[in-house]
Amino acid sequence: MGSLMSCLSDPIPSGNRSPPPQPKRRSSTSSRGRGGGGRDSAKASVSIDEEALTAAAALVLGQRGASGGLGAFERSASVRYAAKRQSQGPPLPRSCSTRPRSLADPELQPQQLLAKDLNTKDLETNVIVLVHGGGFGAWCWYKTISLLEDSGFKVNAIDLTGSGIHHYDTNKISSLSEYAEPLTSYLKGLGDAEKVILVAHDLGGACVSYAMEMFPSRVAKAVFLCAAMLANGNSALDMFQKQDVSLASVSMRPIPFAPVLEKLVLTAENYGSVRRFYVETTEDNTIPLPLQQSMCGANPPEKVLRLKGADHAPFFSKPQALHKTLVEIATMPHVRAS
Repeated sequence: MGSLMSCLSDPIPSGNRSPPPQPKRRSSTSSRGRGGGGRDSAKASVSIDEEALTAAAALVLGQRGASGGLGAFERSASVRYAAKRQSQGPPLPRSCSTRPRSLADPELQPQQLLAKDLNTKDLETNVIVLVHGGGFGAWCWYKTISLLEDSGFKVNAIDLTGSGIHHYDTNKISSLSEYAEPLTSYLKGLGDAEKVILVAHDLGGACVSYAMEMFPSRVAKAVFLCAAMLANGNSALDMFQKQDVSLASVSMRPIPFAPVLEKLVLTAENYGSVRRFYVETTEDNTIPLPLQQSMCGANPPEKVLRLKGADHAPFFSKPQALHKTLVEIATMPHVRAS
C-alpha cells in the first residue's frame, strides 16, 4: 500500500497550477512561404489546361471548316442550324412533301398547271367560249375562267336562253335555235377572220353542235365536256333515254323541253369541218362513262381525253385537271393527213 502511494506525485496547489502547454503556431510568414509554391503550381496547371482546350477547340473548328461542315457547335434545337443539302439541285417548293411520287399524282406541279409561261398569242385563237349545260349558267365556270385568264386566254361564258341571269320563261322556248340564240348571236358578231374555241357541258353540247353547223368558219375547235355530242339525226333525248336518266333530276333551273326533243341536222361540210375533242368524266352519274364512250364510238372526235375521278361537274370537282386538259387541247396543233 505504501509503495503504491509513493508512486503518485504530490498534489499541486490550484493557485500555482500552470496552463497546459500549447502547440507552437507557425508564423504567417513561414506559412506563406511554405504553401505559396503549391498554389503557383496549381495555377500553372490550370493555365496549361485552358490553353490545351483552346487549341483543341481551334483544331476541331478548323477540321469542320475544311470538311465543309458547320462552324457552330450544336446547342439546343431552337438554335441548331439546318444541315447542309447534299444535292446541288434546285430547292424544293415549300408545299412539297418528301413522300415518293405516286402514279395517281399529276404530271405537273399544281403551280405549273396554270401554264403561266404559255404564249397564247401564237395560237390559232386564244379566245375560249364556255357553254353551260342544262340547269346551270355561266356562273358555274367561275373557277375555269380564272385559271384560263391567268394563263393568258380571253374567256367568255354564255348564258343560254332562260339560264343563269338570262331571265326568260323556259316554257316559251320552242326550238333549239331559240335556246342557243345567245351563243349564235355572239358568233355572228365576230369578225370574218376571228375564231374561237367552244367548250360545251352536258346539254350545251347540242347547242354547240348547232353553232358548229351554222358558223363553222368561226369555230377553231369544239370541246365536249361530258356533253351531248350527237350524230346527225339524233336528239339529246335519244341519248338520255338509253340510260333512262331524267333531265329534271339534275336541274337547278327548269330546262326547256323543246330543244331536248329536237333532232339535229349536221353536215360533213359544216359540222364535220370543225375539229372536235371529247373529255370523259369517269365518275359521272348523269352521263355515265359507257354512254360517253358510246357517243364517241358513234360520232368519233379527233381525240378523246379523260378526267379521272371527275363527276358530272368537273369545273367544281376537278378545276385544275380540267384547266390542264383545256390548255392541252387549245395548244394542240393540226395533224396533217399523210
